[in-house]
Amino acid sequence: MSPLVLLLIFASTVLTIGLAITPNLRAFEAICFLIGVVNVTPQILLTLASDLAPPERRASALSMVVSGLMFGVLIARVLAGVIGNFNTWRIVYYMAIGVQCFVLAGAYFILPDYPAKNHDLTYFKIMFSMAKYAVTEPLVVQSALVNIASSACYTAFWVTLTFLLGGPPYYYSTLNIGLFGLVGMLGVLVGPLIGRVVDRLVPWYATLVAMIMLLAFQAVQAAAGGISVAAVIIVCFGLDVARQMQQVSLTTAVLSLSTAAAARLNAILILSLFIGQVMGSSVGTDVFVQHGWRACALVMLALYGFQLVLHLLRGPHCPRTHWFGWAGGFEARKSVVKARDSEEGGETVTEVNQTDSALQMEKKLEEGLMDQTASLDTSNDA
Repeated sequence: MSPLVLLLIFASTVLTIGLAITPNLRAFEAICFLIGVVNVTPQILLTLASDLAPPERRASALSMVVSGLMFGVLIARVLAGVIGNFNTWRIVYYMAIGVQCFVLAGAYFILPDYPAKNHDLTYFKIMFSMAKYAVTEPLVVQSALVNIASSACYTAFWVTLTFLLGGPPYYYSTLNIGLFGLVGMLGVLVGPLIGRVVDRLVPWYATLVAMIMLLAFQAVQAAAGGISVAAVIIVCFGLDVARQMQQVSLTTAVLSLSTAAAARLNAILILSLFIGQVMGSSVGTDVFVQHGWRACALVMLALYGFQLVLHLLRGPHCPRTHWFGWAGGFEARKSVVKARDSEEGGETVTEVNQTDSALQMEKKLEEGLMDQTASLDTSNDA
């Protein structure tokens, strides 16, 4: 695990040097594609954090990694806006090279040498098992579809925010627009608190709360995003908090299916995340340019509603193999569910032990009767 992360960071750093110095657009696009291939270190660290953390603190560990990921994205937006306002865009990539070198050194000294868990799996077996999980596991399919819709909305908001704030009625500069990332960073800072909340709840309920929050804040954007800057600030903060809670709860639920296949399950979620980001960037930009900010906000609101409908198709305790249903009750506290499952498991064990004891008693009785019969036969012969 550790050598893989170090190799990926090193490859990303070298490729970023190419972005900073190349004068050719085609070469720039090719290097961007390669960076997209190797720049998956945060996603690998998600599964590592999930493996290292105890089950009762898994959501807290995941929330820390997700907070770092989102914090990095937002602070990059702020710094890029500041640098772009005062200097050339190439400085952004020079800064990225320095940051990645720092991360490379830190990863070398901090990351544990975590051994591989599935030595017998080849690359093709991994791809086949991922494809199998993506079509046979109802929770994985549901979470991936929700992730696509949610990440599309989130990405569309931040991409079109530049267009919104740069046009009427705001006409903000690149510097001022970039500073809005600071508002989102405040939302990211509550990540550890979100993790503690998710640890106490059944993940389904945390996801539900996050979806309701996303709908509410997107409704604010649709109603007043292009009218009042206060609405934009509220939405920047709220969407980051809700989206982080949703991603942590979805990841916690999916990774709980199998610890041995955690990396593959997480890869499916990350793939759905990237698909949603591409969709959100493309669709959001097109709708905004052709129909304005309100139409774009309403499309995103409809997508948030779509993912809520998807989520409600399966209840909080729906059996793993069921595609639809609400079996298992409505208990929201994870501790209560765990205690209930332990009691049911204890009752099952007791029943099995009682059955075994009864069978043993019957066997002993049969043996005793056979001994008595043999004794009587011997007496008669005598």
